[in-house]
Amino acid sequence: MHISPLFVVILLTGLKLSEVGGDCSFNKSQSHCTCSLLNRENMGNLLQCFHAFVFELRGGNLEKYAGFASITVEQSVLNILQSLQVTKIIFGDLLVPEVLLAAVTKFIYYMRITELEFESCTFLGNASWFHMDRLILPVSSLRFHNVTSTSLIDRDKDFAHLSGWLETLQNLTVTQSQVTYIPCSIGKVFRTLRYLDVSENHLQDQSMRPSFCQGAFPQLQVLKLHRNNLSSFHTVCEMLHNLEKLVHLDLSQNDLLAIPFSSCQWQPSLRILNLSTTGLDHISLPLPPSVEVLDVSSNNLHTLDLALPFLKKLHLSNNRLHAVPSAKNYPALEVLSLDGNLISRLPRDQLRSLRHLQSLRAGQNLYNCSCAGASEIQALASTESLMPDWPQDYTCESPSHYQGTLVKNVPASVLQCNKAIVIIPVTVLLVLSCLAGIIFFARCKARSG
Repeated sequence: MHISPLFVVILLTGLKLSEVGGDCSFNKSQSHCTCSLLNRENMGNLLQCFHAFVFELRGGNLEKYAGFASITVEQSVLNILQSLQVTKIIFGDLLVPEVLLAAVTKFIYYMRITELEFESCTFLGNASWFHMDRLILPVSSLRFHNVTSTSLIDRDKDFAHLSGWLETLQNLTVTQSQVTYIPCSIGKVFRTLRYLDVSENHLQDQSMRPSFCQGAFPQLQVLKLHRNNLSSFHTVCEMLHNLEKLVHLDLSQNDLLAIPFSSCQWQPSLRILNLSTTGLDHISLPLPPSVEVLDVSSNNLHTLDLALPFLKKLHLSNNRLHAVPSAKNYPALEVLSLDGNLISRLPRDQLRSLRHLQSLRAGQNLYNCSCAGASEIQALASTESLMPDWPQDYTCESPSHYQGTLVKNVPASVLQCNKAIVIIPVTVLLVLSCLAGIIFFARCKARSG
């Protein structure tokens, strides 16, 4: 079947199909075009989007258009594709036969697309990908969010045809897509992948070994496993040991169990570790000594006694801390978050010993606003830009007559807080006055006598 060059371009960039109504809108400032499936009368709306850098297509069932996969394309069409400025395509809320997806993908080879995204899409059936053998697409970033498809099990042959491209892929995101594990053979295809986000899926401890087997994702630097079904801190540590270049790991919102003693050592390359909202009540496992950013916020920690000499950012918000962690354990600290704990005082001298500290968030704690306590906090707050949540988040818990009062409004001057400074000189003055009076009275009496 032969089709006109213009219709191919419209089909590729907007799937301009005869029975479907819709429209396009073009945001000129963002060079972003958003289309629903169009009828022929609205072709003019689509033509205005030919100068867009981002093209977004939403809404519809494309099953009836699977025949597009068999089209024969003329060279003039390929020339038009090469002239388009689009660098990113987003498909959303679509039912897509895989044969149609395979057909569209082969045309991307001739375009400048570097980012490809699928949101809330359902892929139907299977397709042969032999035509992609040895083709390297310009796409370096691939994202799937809330998608469903047939199982990836036993599809090694399809991935082999796509390997020429997938071996060059830099970023891959597959979120909210019911992923239970990644076959080891598929992980090995992504030889240069730097960024992998498989958050909000169904990965479990037992699925970590095949997903991150020896040889899988050898260049991976960023791994996000946020909100899966992981439960063992120790097992995760062991299963990720093959990722020798891992820099950033996100394990947040997994219900992790910390084992008091473990021989597992994290990769020394790890610099950023997110363990927020994981239910941890203590951390005794060895962390990578070179970690620079540690997020353990929204847990049940009562103390944190770890020596991390290279740590620059420490997030401890919303825990059960009663005191500020020892500053000597974190000499390089630049950012410290302590808000939402049970802390009653901020030790001024200890915090000022952190010579690199640039930001301190410590609001929403249970501050004791005695003269000493309030003056310490006020003195810290006097450092310009140090406490971004000051003064609105700093209120007194005690003494009772200051409860609910902003710390900044508590009188904490030297004279008010140290009454002895006033009382002692006054007392001395009174005593001296009395002595002077007695001496004067005695001399006057002696003269009169």
